[in-house]
Amino acid sequence: MDILFIILSVIFLLVGMVGVIVPVLPGVPLCWFGLLMLKFAPSFRDEISWTTLIVLGVIALVISILDNLLPVWGTKRMGGNKTVVWGATIGLIVGLFFAPLGIIFGPFVGAFIGGIVSGAKVLSATKHAAGAFVGFLVGMMLKFGMVGVILFFYVRTLFFG
Repeated sequence: MDILFIILSVIFLLVGMVGVIVPVLPGVPLCWFGLLMLKFAPSFRDEISWTTLIVLGVIALVISILDNLLPVWGTKRMGGNKTVVWGATIGLIVGLFFAPLGIIFGPFVGAFIGGIVSGAKVLSATKHAAGAFVGFLVGMMLKFGMVGVILFFYVRTLFFG
């Protein structure tokens, strides 16, 4: 039975790690769910506490919510609108095809185009795009950090528990 839970947990972790970059997948919650699957493996049941899982789950949920709000907040702080945010999102998706630089610069280019489409002048569109870009980067850093914490607990539980 351990093997089944370990395989499921690894699948959730791997898909979750992809989800940190791909915006349509809830990366951090999937990684957390992988850790939860390890808790149900009979040999590892007592290796990670429910308190740890609940705390990590709450943090994962908060980071998932922040990840969606930070680009909007950054755009609004710089005077942008919904079109700029949508542009940044589309830029990130298109940027996935040009990884790794597309993932980094796609949101900025998309937000800039969104700003121009919404009628902003070049300087204003650049400012809006910078806000969306910073929001996406902060969200990405939070997600990578949280996945790192989850992986720490996962490896500690699996190999050193």
